[in-house]
Amino acid sequence: MLKRIFLLLIICCWYSGFSQTNEDQAESYYIKGEFKKALIIYENLVKESPYHYQYNLKLIDIYQQLEQFSDAREIIIKILSQRYNPMTVVVLGYNYQLEGNQLAADKYYGQTIDFIDENPNYINSVAKRFEDYSLLDKAIEVYEKGKRLTPEKNYSLQLARIYGDQGDVELMFSNYIDFIAYSPDHINSIKRAFSDFVSEDSSNDNNIYLRRQLLKKIQQQPKIYWYEMLSWLYVQEKAYKKSFIQEKALYKRSQESFYRIIELASIAHEDNDDETAQTIYKFILESTQNLGALLNAHKSLLEIETNNADDKMILEIDKKYQSLFEEYGKSERTLPLQLAYGKFLAFNLKDTESAIKFLKKSLKLSISKFQQAEVKLLLADILVLQEKFNEALIYYSQIQVNLKNSPLAQEARFKVAKTSYYKGDFDWAESQLNILKSSTSQLIANDALDLKLLISDNKYEDSTQTALKQYAKADLFAFQNKTKEAITLLSQILKEHKGGSITDQTLFQQAKLFEKTKQFDKAESNYLEIIKDYGEGILADDAHYYLAELYNTQLANPEEAKEHYERILFDYQDSIYFIEARRRFRALRGDLLN
Repeated sequence: MLKRIFLLLIICCWYSGFSQTNEDQAESYYIKGEFKKALIIYENLVKESPYHYQYNLKLIDIYQQLEQFSDAREIIIKILSQRYNPMTVVVLGYNYQLEGNQLAADKYYGQTIDFIDENPNYINSVAKRFEDYSLLDKAIEVYEKGKRLTPEKNYSLQLARIYGDQGDVELMFSNYIDFIAYSPDHINSIKRAFSDFVSEDSSNDNNIYLRRQLLKKIQQQPKIYWYEMLSWLYVQEKAYKKSFIQEKALYKRSQESFYRIIELASIAHEDNDDETAQTIYKFILESTQNLGALLNAHKSLLEIETNNADDKMILEIDKKYQSLFEEYGKSERTLPLQLAYGKFLAFNLKDTESAIKFLKKSLKLSISKFQQAEVKLLLADILVLQEKFNEALIYYSQIQVNLKNSPLAQEARFKVAKTSYYKGDFDWAESQLNILKSSTSQLIANDALDLKLLISDNKYEDSTQTALKQYAKADLFAFQNKTKEAITLLSQILKEHKGGSITDQTLFQQAKLFEKTKQFDKAESNYLEIIKDYGEGILADDAHYYLAELYNTQLANPEEAKEHYERILFDYQDSIYFIEARRRFRALRGDLLN
């Protein structure tokens, strides 16, 4: 008896495996569009398993692909005679539609939709079947009926997706908003869905639709999540001041939302909206006793002040730092403030010796090895500022050894390469950059590749490498905030090595320094020269993008900006600027982003 059972099991397993192999082969033919080959296998599978619903559905589909509609209809009717299934009725209706008999198709579609009045459990499956056949209006009709028949459930997410596919953005927004009210925990996923439809342009129709609906919700039902959504929309529009108004209203209702205000301050700060960032940081100082938040607000306020300070204000900022250290002390908790002050001493007060002395005291605190690495990284930067390259390399190397393969170690390796480049040791710099091309940090990998290409393209220009050494020196001047000297040396390179391989890179670097010193007309001239004379070079897309940005933000010439964004879209589709250029081009053109 046991032997017979064992034999049956073997046969069943073999048969199951055989059927699976046939099904896989048939599916492979189907995907390739070889429907006649797939048909033979599925006909055999249905003969072997006549009640297998999925095999029958696939066979129906193949008959329809081959326009053998009567064969498909015969199978559909056979299935329905065995068991009534509303999804199969949709299949029958669709088969009549393919035959060109729309009257019969509508009849069966109507029967299916009527069926769910008494059987609402079929709402999702019937609607999904309509969606499978791209009968989106029918799917909408089913989901809308579902809202009425089963108010305890919610079909807004499905409706929003369909309206989005149809391009009806206003109804899509409306349904997503209904879903937020039903399930506020999904608000972040809804934000991601909205992000494809709104832009920086507050006058964009999509932005207006969403803003109106959110404001209406706040008036009717002032829930926390409506304020949060409106704040998020204002952030997309870079209207940080308006976002802050919503966040303050939100904070009054829920103290737990304070972290969002901190995040908004950081976003405004990074986007150079100094006025709003300062307002928010001051609000943080007035509203919390959290030491981390307070110290970060103080540090960020001083950084903003420093970026806009003249010589007299710099001395006042120094006093503010000293006052903060008197109040909060120098410890592990205040290390970010200490790092900011060390950088301020070296790069703004230009007192590098005091900066090094101060930071070496920070190293003696009870801090983690990662915090030590941050201090050493800044110390090394300051030594590069002093052109004490060998001492700087010691600190960078220590970080690499102590924190192998960490982001800080990769940053230190890049700075080893950059320091060697400043020194004129191009071979060693290049060897380090080769390692960094596969860095886990995309930013470091990109910077490493750019510097490697600069060196490899120019180190053989002449035996003395004069132009490359001059360019590296100008690069060092820029790092040392000696912008005027950097611009002058770059002009000398352009004069002495005109037409050389380094010319386009020199023009580009100088253009960026012209922008920094607000010499926008000179920057424009450099970018145009790159486009004219080096349009086939690796910096052509950079020149188009930065020139477009210059026209868009500084020279008030949106038409020219649009032209250069468009050039990237048509001529440089592999450019790292492609996505941003497309977004900005569409915003300038006034597109509905969807």
